[in-house]
Amino acid sequence: MSYLFTSESVSCGHPDKICDQISDAILDMHLLKDPNVHTAIETLATTNRVIIAGETLSNTHITKEEIENTIRNLIKNIGYEQDGFDWRTLQIENYLHRQSANIADGIKDFGAGDQGIMFGYAKKESNYDTEYMPLAAYLSNQVLQNLRAANNPDILPDAKSQITVEYDDLGNPQKISKIVLSTQHSAKLSTQEVAEIVKPILWQTIPENLCPQQAELLINPAGKFIIGGPDGDAGLTGRKIVVDTYGGYAPHGGGAFSGKDPSKVDRSAAYMLRWLAKNIVAAGLAKECLLQISYAIGQAEPLSLYINCKNTANVDEQKILNFIRKNIDLTPKGIASALELKKPIYLPTAAYGHFGRRADDDGHFSWERENLVAEFAQC
Repeated sequence: MSYLFTSESVSCGHPDKICDQISDAILDMHLLKDPNVHTAIETLATTNRVIIAGETLSNTHITKEEIENTIRNLIKNIGYEQDGFDWRTLQIENYLHRQSANIADGIKDFGAGDQGIMFGYAKKESNYDTEYMPLAAYLSNQVLQNLRAANNPDILPDAKSQITVEYDDLGNPQKISKIVLSTQHSAKLSTQEVAEIVKPILWQTIPENLCPQQAELLINPAGKFIIGGPDGDAGLTGRKIVVDTYGGYAPHGGGAFSGKDPSKVDRSAAYMLRWLAKNIVAAGLAKECLLQISYAIGQAEPLSLYINCKNTANVDEQKILNFIRKNIDLTPKGIASALELKKPIYLPTAAYGHFGRRADDDGHFSWERENLVAEFAQC
């Protein structure tokens, strides 16, 4: 049976993504000075106001002035210089405090920073290069990255995309059946003029053989979109967890990523499982791979590990599990070491997805490296 599947993404100027970026920018500030810092930083943004809260535990001190300057520069770079949200005039309230002594004591021997379940996922989408990501999720992010890169002064920072893929009964993508794109814009543009700016970016992004008909494009379907960002809707850290991961193609454990240091397995274990799943698929062991892991706070070793290759595995799934258990250190300490997570690498993750990105030599997106393929090929 053929079917439709839809994923969405949001831009770096979306209110929730502004908050994710602020939380991760502050995390990076701490990691730059103290690789062993513990953080859980939450941000709220609304009309001309940013509020940060949460806890940190560090051997160094970062002043409120340093944090405020980082927030203002970040919002300036995103592009907010609007009446209702302006990097120069917004009010910043800082309620960060020291991490609970109970939590600090519980994880001092490299135990997990919290209990929870995490998932990792990878999928080979026929002959499309999606970095082993589901097609709709990957393209939704690409559309907004390309919209941002176009740097049109009349296209403002807040935007959302949504893509629907039609699959055949074997799970192969056949076409894009709908594209929704809503973008904030200057008051001088009509909805039609916005569409004429956006359409070339869509055609640049979508594979030619999958492109929908013009009638299947919904560009600013609600009409004018002039008031946007935190002046239009309040933003919160951690409210776009499905956008951050696999666009609904895979389960989510429920824990957000941004603002959390690597001791928080919500983040680090999700990165580890993405690394493993991607390398399993890249090694040809399966066309699709879902992994789940669980932890207890204060305990280093995971409580469980699960695999499901959705009937696409070329080897016994138990062999893959046995290989992971024997060769991969899944403790928080082992994960942080393998993926080099105690670096100031997190701000770029906070918009356009944590997965399906390109690893670089500076350590960004280390979990996207395909450097376990030869090892998994031995299974």
